[in-house]
Amino acid sequence: MVSDMSYSTVSNVIDTWERIRRIKDFESVVGTKLFQKFFALEPEAQRIFGFPDDMDPTSDEVLTNKRFVKHAKYFVQMIDRALSLLGPEVEMLTEILLELGEKHSRYGVKPEFFPSMGRALMEAISCNLGEGEFAEVKTDWIEVYGALSYDMIRGSRMATNKE
Repeated sequence: MVSDMSYSTVSNVIDTWERIRRIKDFESVVGTKLFQKFFALEPEAQRIFGFPDDMDPTSDEVLTNKRFVKHAKYFVQMIDRALSLLGPEVEMLTEILLELGEKHSRYGVKPEFFPSMGRALMEAISCNLGEGEFAEVKTDWIEVYGALSYDMIRGSRMATNKE
């Protein structure tokens, strides 16, 4: 859970995220890379965006799709917001993540997609931060993503149980 993370874990993640934020148009750069990898890992998830399962995630059709680009940026903005709420605002963050999980469930996002999204996020960060630098904090990122996705999955399951 988000509230169980250590200060050093959170600090390491926030410090590396600040370096990512210095990249020009970081939301688009990181978000596009992340979703390309995610779609490669979970082709079925492309349907959520109206793409066929067999579409190449690096194709121009994907990369120029306004909905795709907007969501890729939005996802990175959400990560940015979530990281800014770690610490004193953890209760509010938990509520936001539960609601997001419920909302994503309605869009067809399956709990099984979350590990692949985590791998895609790790790759996008590593590519933009540098593999050597990322290796030093990868465990921290895995812990933070695991905690964030845990609450989203809980929200998703709560939505499923309501139906």
